[in-house]
Amino acid sequence: MVRLGIIGLGAQGSFYANFIEAGRVDRMTVGAICDVDQSKQARADELGVPFFTDYLEMLDSGAVDAVVTTVPHYLHPEMGIAALSRGIPVLIEKPAGVYTKQVEELFDYADQHPDVTFAIMFNQRTNPLYVDLKALIDSGELGQLRHTSWIITTWWRPQAYYDQSEWRATWGGEGGGVLVNQAPHQLDLWQWLCGSPERCFARLGFGFQRDIVTEDEVNAVVDFGGGASGHFLTSTNDLISTDRLEILFDRGKVVVDNSAKVTIYRLVDDERAISDRTTPEDVRLMFTGQTDPTSFYSVEEKEYTSVWGEQHCQVLSNFAAAILDGAPLIAQGREGIRGVRLANAMQLSAWTDRDIDLVNFPAEEYLTELNRRIAEEGKFAQRD
Repeated sequence: MVRLGIIGLGAQGSFYANFIEAGRVDRMTVGAICDVDQSKQARADELGVPFFTDYLEMLDSGAVDAVVTTVPHYLHPEMGIAALSRGIPVLIEKPAGVYTKQVEELFDYADQHPDVTFAIMFNQRTNPLYVDLKALIDSGELGQLRHTSWIITTWWRPQAYYDQSEWRATWGGEGGGVLVNQAPHQLDLWQWLCGSPERCFARLGFGFQRDIVTEDEVNAVVDFGGGASGHFLTSTNDLISTDRLEILFDRGKVVVDNSAKVTIYRLVDDERAISDRTTPEDVRLMFTGQTDPTSFYSVEEKEYTSVWGEQHCQVLSNFAAAILDGAPLIAQGREGIRGVRLANAMQLSAWTDRDIDLVNFPAEEYLTELNRRIAEEGKFAQRD
């Protein structure tokens, strides 16, 4: 059994404790709980495990075999490095951090300790829908990527949500808005499925519809190279909400609605080949509605359901299996850099009104711009 130390017993940390207590996580038990709020000791007492207010004391206590960091985003790298330095496996929550330089330091440290299990909680990678879609894309059946678009606005947040904590939706406390709080899973999935973009240009609304300083609406265009492009739209002010992912390939198209229904269009041939053999008479028939669509493509529809919390439990079970048996991780910790870098690029593009290179990302420039905004807030210490 892996004795898991939970650092931060907020909503997410409590979920994990409950999952483990209920026996939903294979070969894992709660080893200890750490939280700066002394009142959380009551839950540790219920579980019969030690309680700490200092995570370093927990790491040095011998009470845990591994830890998960369910704490504010800025703390993930710091706590990850502290655990790795002691040879303690760590599962960091998403996002891996707030700014690229900070996350790169964590990953460089992890590279120096390759024998210590280092994972990230990208639980959406266990969603059967995206697992199947990833396999289909990787098979090459649909050909090369042409373009993709994800509109994801399913997290409406009223002003009261932001007003409940001084650190929420601040540059110094949270490190951003929708890109670092609500959208990290989609930023990860988008790149997991389609590949890492090479360039990015974005327009962000900072306090567009809410009294906050960070982004509550994002419109970004990315370049995947080779002519392939993408568009990402997210916001926290759409009460109706949309979740629609489209991916176009040379030989087909995939449409995902509400992360539950997938429609797969398979062309009978490469689209260019179909275009090249289409005659003027074929065009006339098409424009007059006399063409049978099935002569061009087939359609397959799939619907998926998932049990709430099951994906998180799978990641936790996989984390335990990696520690005990060396099983491959669902998501290596290092993979967390891609989403952080893309979010940073979107913000930097909006701040500077220019196209941002993701291959050679200007991490120092981003940190300078971030610190400028932290200083303007006047509430939090600047970062280094």
